[in-house]
Amino acid sequence: MAEFTRQRGKRQVDSGLGSVLDLLLANARLVLGVSGAAVLAIATLVVKRLIDRATSPRDDGDPKAEQKTLEESWQDLALIKATQKPPKKQRKEDLSVPLLSPAQSPVPGEAHEPKVCSAPLETSQVESSPPRCLTLQEKLLSHSSWLAVPKVHASLTPQLSRSICTQLQNFLRSKCPELPFGSLFLSGPLLDGLGVLSADHVHFMLPVVLDTTLWSLIPGEDTVVRNPQYWMIKRTDLEYFPRGSSPWDRFIVGQYLSSNTLNDTLHKMLVASINWPAIGSLLGSTIHPVVASQDLKLEVKHDQLELSITLFPMVEMEGKVLLSAPPEGLVENLWLESFHRAEVSRVKELDAGDSGARQLCLRILNSVCKSHPTLHKLSGSPLTHVILHLSATTLDWAEESLADRYQQVLEELVGYLEKGVLPSYFNHRINLFGELLEEEIDEMGFMLYRAIFEPELLLKEK
Repeated sequence: MAEFTRQRGKRQVDSGLGSVLDLLLANARLVLGVSGAAVLAIATLVVKRLIDRATSPRDDGDPKAEQKTLEESWQDLALIKATQKPPKKQRKEDLSVPLLSPAQSPVPGEAHEPKVCSAPLETSQVESSPPRCLTLQEKLLSHSSWLAVPKVHASLTPQLSRSICTQLQNFLRSKCPELPFGSLFLSGPLLDGLGVLSADHVHFMLPVVLDTTLWSLIPGEDTVVRNPQYWMIKRTDLEYFPRGSSPWDRFIVGQYLSSNTLNDTLHKMLVASINWPAIGSLLGSTIHPVVASQDLKLEVKHDQLELSITLFPMVEMEGKVLLSAPPEGLVENLWLESFHRAEVSRVKELDAGDSGARQLCLRILNSVCKSHPTLHKLSGSPLTHVILHLSATTLDWAEESLADRYQQVLEELVGYLEKGVLPSYFNHRINLFGELLEEEIDEMGFMLYRAIFEPELLLKEK
């Protein structure tokens, strides 16, 4: 009975939807012509398919059915891509086109060459259109013009951050003199120059100095999560160098240096041990640790700006940079390999070699994706790795080719999303899309697909 009711309700929805679509398409042909109606028909078909799949029962646990559904989604997008936009019709009442005299009237059955208007193209546009149509290149350069951080913020943020950094460094050295922390240093978009929209976020990098004779790295593939981007740091030779031989042994869990335990200890210090009101008063600011966050965060309010600071303990061993940023869940002791330093260095190195516009292109893409609710997870490393992959095959990165490269990056992103795999430029075994949900991949792919043909969807004036 329940199944019958569900099927009946679905038929009613399909019937109502079909009536609306028929009416819409019938009128579309009158208004848009055959070509325009074809575009609308295909788009409507895609929407109907998406609704059908959303309202149909899912075959949970059937990988073939899930794969078929994903392939159908991208086939729908291919339908839209294959359909070209209809040419714009010339207004009948446009006075810039001379009227035909009776002698010039076309004879039935006789073909005539269309008359070419000598007036500028702008005069034949619809009255509501802007007087000048910007090219994609001009739109991108215009979009980049407002990405610059105000000079006051650009100078005040590093200065204030370094002062807080110095206070935190002094506290750690006095509170934990037995722990060989390295010198804190700043990182983040403002200092890298690859994606900053505002000077409101800074990273504090806290080096954890290990004795390499007492510690070794366990590859990510050999960890419990089987993820090549997450590593474990193992305490070695405990039979010869027992616990206590290393100052970091107090953070061992099951013979491994626990990122969770270290983060918990530092979190307690930030929240309960440091006199932030006094430090803030000294620096003309208000500083609050974020108690509820799993990350090590500080919120800073100054008369001229608000700043968010994130503290990252880090280990450098065997040429790798590992952050104390374990994945969400019950898994502990994992360290995330970071390629940020290598990413920034490589992009700048390539631009210096050919006077390219990779950094400019990356700043624009980062600003677009970061501010978009659907695309924000693509900002940062994924975009950088796409540009690095593209640089290996595409050599022309001059500023004059910015529009072409921007379009190409969007197309490359759609291709990677279609596969669900974006290999790291520095380690092809790492999939940078590995933590995205299937629904997120579909939404991102569809939005970027539209943006390839309609750049104004993303390049909105601010």
